[in-house]
Amino acid sequence: MLSRTADNLFWIARYIERAETNARLLEVGARNAMLPDTGSGRGNRNEWESVLMASGTKARFDAKYGAAVERNVETHLFFDADNPSSVSSCFNAARENGRIVRTALTTQVWEALNTAHADLIDLSRQERSSLSTTDLIDWTLRTCSLIRGAGLATQLRNDGYDFTNIGHFLERADSTARILDVKYYVLLPDVAFVGSGLDNYQWRTVLRAMNATRAFHWAYGGEVTAAKIVDFLVLNRQAPRSLINAADGVLHHLLRLETQYGRGCEAQTRARALVDKLNRTTTEVIFDKGLHQFLREFISDVNALGGVVHQVYLSGESR
Repeated sequence: MLSRTADNLFWIARYIERAETNARLLEVGARNAMLPDTGSGRGNRNEWESVLMASGTKARFDAKYGAAVERNVETHLFFDADNPSSVSSCFNAARENGRIVRTALTTQVWEALNTAHADLIDLSRQERSSLSTTDLIDWTLRTCSLIRGAGLATQLRNDGYDFTNIGHFLERADSTARILDVKYYVLLPDVAFVGSGLDNYQWRTVLRAMNATRAFHWAYGGEVTAAKIVDFLVLNRQAPRSLINAADGVLHHLLRLETQYGRGCEAQTRARALVDKLNRTTTEVIFDKGLHQFLREFISDVNALGGVVHQVYLSGESR
């Protein structure tokens, strides 16, 4: 497969997953904003600032909007064409990448991308006051599922499928870590609240934002605790959005490429190292290090792996 085609397929998957991440970040912020005290002057940051910091777009937001209030953050993360990571920008970029490699996509995938593009045009023409945050979140999650489902049901299991899934799992690893990091940034008003109903509600919000509440209870049952949630979303291979599941997915598809192309490279080596690192990790190690520090290191490792994948397979350089 041409590296240009592989790159387009890779980024279609990343953009779709990134759009979903923004919707889930909005949901976390909206749910936490309904709680008393979390946005008061007694905390260091409010809920919407935490969402912006986790998304990695706070500096861009501050330069354009200033105040981190719900409507501004919603506009920035959903509609803003100046934000390359907004939902609108992601869907438009995914469709453009799809247009370039139209012959590598099935009719169902291309139609799903086109439908998303048309829906966004309709949404942008509606009066903003008529669009609730919940409606925008639900539309995004539903549309992302439709596009991914079309690909899973109809695309050939060739190297293009592998590059698509490598993009998907790399972005999912990054997104789950960022959503978890929101909990770090939503600082409680006082350390006395740690382990309180407020603290536990915020952890449950993370589960709900990932549509993982029922799956979590199936896997663990009993009391919901921070340690159980972190174990579920970081180290549990049964959890579809867990960090280790995403790392496994990247490695699996890189190994398929190694088999198809008859040789491996640094990408497979780095992916194995990432999986091995998670295999050696426990929740105790994570909390001893600090959840935020662990997540930032993980995001750095994922970005480094993505850079190697681009250099080896997608840049067009001969190897």
